[in-house]
Order: sequence, then structure tokens, then C-alpha cells
Amino acid sequence: MTIHLTAVSERAYLFPDSREMEFEYQEDYVRNSRGVQLFTCRWMPLCSPKALVFLCHGYGMECSGFMRGCGTRLAEAGYGVFGIDYEGHGRSEGVRCYIKKFENIVEDSDDFFKSICEKEEYRVKGRFLYGESMGGAVALLIHRKDPTFWTGAVLVAPMCKISEKVKPHPVLVNILSKVEEIIPKWKIVPAKDVIDSAFKDPVKREEIRSNKLIYQDKPRLKTALEMLRASMSLEDNLHEVILPFFVLHGEADTVTDPEVSRSLYEQAGSSDKTMKLYPGMWHALTSGETDQSAEIVFSDIIAWLDKRAGDSLTIQPVHHRPMPVENYMIRQERERQKRHPSSFLCGCKGRMHHQSAM
Repeated sequence: MTIHLTAVSERAYLFPDSREMEFEYQEDYVRNSRGVQLFTCRWMPLCSPKALVFLCHGYGMECSGFMRGCGTRLAEAGYGVFGIDYEGHGRSEGVRCYIKKFENIVEDSDDFFKSICEKEEYRVKGRFLYGESMGGAVALLIHRKDPTFWTGAVLVAPMCKISEKVKPHPVLVNILSKVEEIIPKWKIVPAKDVIDSAFKDPVKREEIRSNKLIYQDKPRLKTALEMLRASMSLEDNLHEVILPFFVLHGEADTVTDPEVSRSLYEQAGSSDKTMKLYPGMWHALTSGETDQSAEIVFSDIIAWLDKRAGDSLTIQPVHHRPMPVENYMIRQERERQKRHPSSFLCGCKGRMHHQSAM
């Protein structure tokens, strides 16, 4: 991956609780292995960061605007925070919100994140993945590529399993799979208004609607199928999650089922795992609740990170590259097909109602 630094640099001074916190915001561009230019950004404290946090945004979202609150809040707490807009998302090149292969997202993010970790000044820093909704799936698949590399993960309402409430009928999935290469970019998948369902605070809901970088149209056929397959791959292998993680979910979330997070917590092989449900909160815990509620969530996240950021015994210096994600996922898919040869999903009834994970 080739990195091109831009001249954009902005220093910010924030005053939460009357305390001056200082950090620097920068924007860069990188070019992935397929020649696509991807937007990246970072929020850096002016002192040496406690650890590094890598943002994986949700479906249709982006980092510089939508996840700015997350980046600034963690930088205030002393963390170096790095984000990347996936191909076709935000300010990156590509067909708007078209996911040709989910593993492309995983590979691009992994390449960029590891390029940061390999820098001399960061090689022994803690390395945390932070994923929201679909970004939770991205974070878990990045972890699965190289299970011992990451110090931990924060997973906010992650897309890591198909809820029994919305599982599509396998016959319908198979029919759509037969035409996905013919009409891959068609916006034909029915979806409810996710913004109305995800963002509880009406003021913040309208702020999201006004963000032109956020995709607000119907999901494309292949995009929906790729997200479905990624969820299924994770669902079949939740026991392979072995890194320390903190999974957070709003109890009133109707976009991703809180039971999905419970399944992750119960089935994961991690010895260090934490789960917290927030009564009355919706899907967008950090960006769609009131400022007071969002601060409760961020305080929990920072407290969890602080307990693990300085554990030098669990942080290994960067020294190698993992095998390509595509090879691993192909192998996993072949193993899954042996167990479920007739369809992508089994034992479920219902229509293909894509509940767009953000």
C-alpha cells in the first residue's frame, strides 16, 4: 500500500469539563493494492500516545465527519486514533457504497493499520481495533487474519451474527446469488430508514442526514450479499475470537439485535471479555444518543482501554505480516460449505429484508 501524505493539518483545542486537552488532526491518502485511492485520517495527542486505536466505521459511514466525535474523545484521553474510509465510502474512491468483496475492506484496513504499527515509534505500543456495527465485523475479520497481533478490540453494536428475527430464506438468498454478477450494483434490496432507527437524539439524527458523505440510498445487491456472507462466516466461527474485547450494545437497538452481542460474548474463546448493555439506548451509542449518554459510553470505553493499554507483557513488537485474508476466508468458506452445502443459510424462514448495519 502506497501512502501519500497531504498538506491538510489542523490543531484542535477542546475544553471538556473546563480542562484543556490538546491534539492534532491530520488527513492523508493511501493507494491500495488495486490502485484505488483511500482517505485516511488521524487524531494524535501532542505527547506520546498511550496506545493506538484503529477505527472501523459502519456501512455507508465515514471517519472524518461521522466518527470525529469518537476520534477526538479518544485523543483527549491520550490515544492515537487512526481511521480509513473503505472503498466506495466517504471520501475514498470507488462506486458509492458498493462492496465487491468484503475481504477487500478487511485487507485494505489491515494493510493501512499495520503500516502504522510498523513505524519505529509505535512498534511496542498497544494496538486496539475499534468497530461500530458493520465495522465490528471488519475488526473481527482483521483479528482473525492474525489472532495474536492485536492487543484488544472495542465492538459497539457489532454485526457478527445474523439475528434470528431477520434471517432471509435460503431459497431467496440462492436466487439472488445467481444474479449478483449480472446486476451487482443495482439498488434493489429493500431496507428501512436506518437513520430513523439508529439515532435516538432528533438533533443528531438531522446532523447525520445533512452529512453528504454518508450513503443514504438503498443497499446494492452484491453489497447486501457480501455483508450477509461476512456475518455468516463470523457466526460460524465466533469461538475463534481470542483477543480481549469489550462489546457494548443498546438494549433498545433495532438495527443489530443485542442478542448478537450476547452470542459473541458467550461463544468467543477470549479469556478477557466484557459485555455491557445500556438500557433504553439505541444502535448509535456514541453518535446518536444525548451528549450525557454518549459520555457514559465513552467513559466506559476509555476505562476499559486504560486498563489494557500499558500491559507490556501482552504487547509484542511488530515483526511480521500475516497471510492474505482472501486465502483464509476462501478456506473458511469451503469448510462452511461442507457443513451447509445447499445454501448460504439453513433452518430459517422469512423474506430478504436487509437490516442495514451501519
